Amino acid sequence: MKADGTLIAECQAQGHLRAPAEFMKLESVRRCILIKKYFAIVLSVMVTALSFTFTTNAQTTAGDVQKTRAKVQTLAVNRDKKVEVKLKDTTKVKGYITSVDQDTFAVSNSATGSAETIAYTDVVDVKKSGGGLSTKSWSIIGGVAAGVVTTWIIEKPAVCDCGAQTRGIC
Repeated sequence: MKADGTLIAECQAQGHLRAPAEFMKLESVRRCILIKKYFAIVLSVMVTALSFTFTTNAQTTAGDVQKTRAKVQTLAVNRDKKVEVKLKDTTKVKGYITSVDQDTFAVSNSATGSAETIAYTDVVDVKKSGGGLSTKSWSIIGGVAAGVVTTWIIEKPAVCDCGAQTRGIC
């Protein structure tokens, strides 16, 4: 039987044992992959969480009332367009804008023939009825899409062994 030192040297020469430097290199590569995976997961969670932080706030400032008044006046120009008004008490009023005053405006429902006078301070949102997606909805969709793309760009190399694999989804 050979001495331990010569046996190790012989095994290294035949390629059965790796040198300590190779182990250190492999360990640093493993750490790199692990850090990239955790970073990708944390970044994905943050982007997804940020895309859902959009909130609706009730109008309370004078600037918001001015914006509502201006929007009502632009919608009132075309009287044959139906509008939808969301109020602070979470009710919706649908109809046509019939009159616009300094502090209020009137919305009439053609089916019932009744007109409702609404104060600008009670309004949360005014929009054309059936006008498609709002800016907030498009922002949320864009945030989710950006999160998906960012996740794919970051996760793919981290999951696929730092980009070494080229088969399948990787």
